[in-house]
Amino acid sequence: MSDTPARTAQRSTYRHGALREALIDAGVAMARAGGGPEAIVLREAARRAGVAPNAAYTHFKDREALVQAVARVALARLAAAMTAEQDALPDLEDPAAVARARFRAVGAGYLRFARTEPGLFRTAFATQQDVSAVAEPAAAGPTGRSAIALLGEALDGLVDAHLLAPQRRAGAEFLAWPTVHGLACLVVEGPLRFLDTGQLDDLTTQLLDMIDRGI
Repeated sequence: MSDTPARTAQRSTYRHGALREALIDAGVAMARAGGGPEAIVLREAARRAGVAPNAAYTHFKDREALVQAVARVALARLAAAMTAEQDALPDLEDPAAVARARFRAVGAGYLRFARTEPGLFRTAFATQQDVSAVAEPAAAGPTGRSAIALLGEALDGLVDAHLLAPQRRAGAEFLAWPTVHGLACLVVEGPLRFLDTGQLDDLTTQLLDMIDRGI
């Protein structure tokens, strides 16, 4: 009889409608605090959500499934950071200046996210087997566009402004993206993580200048 209340309370958690979201939130918190996907533990997520470990398995078959869900949240937040960078741009009248500024803002937002959310940045790409996951709806930001879609849109804007020749547009994402991602990785977990804020800001500007000229 003594364990009846405990069992009743435990069973009630199974009917918690937001359990999946609570588990993902716990995974996001672990990734942020622990520095990446390695910090995500399904049993710990269940504990933080206030349910028994078995309850977590009704939503995620294993730890990897939870990591994938957290990765999609991270990708969506990456897209949101890029959109925020674009939204913060000053009003410009020249269409070419607008297109160039929006293109640069995509890269600046990407690098800002990596610097401010290194754990989520690492998690965002931890489980991706191909580029399709980066573009799927679950990875979209508040505008409904994913990070790769925002980059593609910015490149299309360069074409419309006659800054990028149409014949050079195809595949341009895979020139700009790896360049920015490479710097982000060096900053998050490579030797550049020891640079101070001013040095990183200067490096970001120089990299974006280089990509701008190259594109």
